[in-house]
Amino acid sequence: MDSNVHKMDMIGSNPTRSRRIGILPLPGFALMSYAALTEPMRAANLLARHDLYQMINIGTISGPVASSGAGQVATQARIGHVADLDYLFVIAGGDPTGYANRAVINWLAAMARKGVTLGGVSGGPIVLAHAGLMTGRRMTVHWEHAAALAEISPHMVIERSLYVIDRDRVTCAGGTAPMDLMHALITQHHGAVFARLVSDWFMHTEVRPSAGPQRAGLVERVGTTVPAILDVVEAMEAHVAEPLDLSRLATVAGLSSRQLNRLFRDKLGRSTMTYYRELRLEKAQSLLRNSPLSLTAIALATGFASSSHFSRAYAAQFGQPPSAYR
Repeated sequence: MDSNVHKMDMIGSNPTRSRRIGILPLPGFALMSYAALTEPMRAANLLARHDLYQMINIGTISGPVASSGAGQVATQARIGHVADLDYLFVIAGGDPTGYANRAVINWLAAMARKGVTLGGVSGGPIVLAHAGLMTGRRMTVHWEHAAALAEISPHMVIERSLYVIDRDRVTCAGGTAPMDLMHALITQHHGAVFARLVSDWFMHTEVRPSAGPQRAGLVERVGTTVPAILDVVEAMEAHVAEPLDLSRLATVAGLSSRQLNRLFRDKLGRSTMTYYRELRLEKAQSLLRNSPLSLTAIALATGFASSSHFSRAYAAQFGQPPSAYR
């Protein structure tokens, strides 16, 4: 039997609960961004042979929502009438800097208070920022809107990345980048092997890490070609603010925790979690250098429980406290 078929059968019999994904395409949204976000979830359902993801298109009024092109998306619900979502993605195009639908902004804030993970795609991150929902969070946005957002909200930590996952906020630059984002999320939910099957379904064989082409390739940065290590480091980079534990990282690699630690020590000279802590501290150093965030906000954005814990770890790594560096 083909090994990929066997792996799909294993996923298909997995009793994992279905995740409810709300999608809020605002009028004039980019159809490419919508498809790149939703199609990987549809393929995951097809490959798994049951619904891993229940997608619900949500509108501000009844009826379909028109994209910036010729396409329209039918909606199944209206804002204020959807409950029990795991994720809610806002997809915007055009000029989202002027978006001011108070009903939408209030509803997004209400969903945030309920603990729903909020996402913004293409111009969607600007809508989240206008709603006051990105304060103290790292974020990205389509390059077309980056300068305007920086001018409107100079306190925002804007990264030139394909996507950023910061605790309960997910932002994505749009275009084809949502396919890379969904690869990271499906890896988190169902493992790297299944996520790769989904990406292969679309001939998306060169999955890009969150930082995308703005940094050297993953192989060059990590210094190894071992697939299990590369999968784990990609998961680490996608989960800086809420670090995954060793068992979750081992699941991503398809290994036991002991095997993963042995692999990291053999190839990279340190344990898995030591490598992870160093990666997070390097991100913290970048935020100290390039953002106006307080030490407490940087500590939370890089996965440390408190500023004191962060300061001790930073001093141990770099030889001086973060306050001295800034």
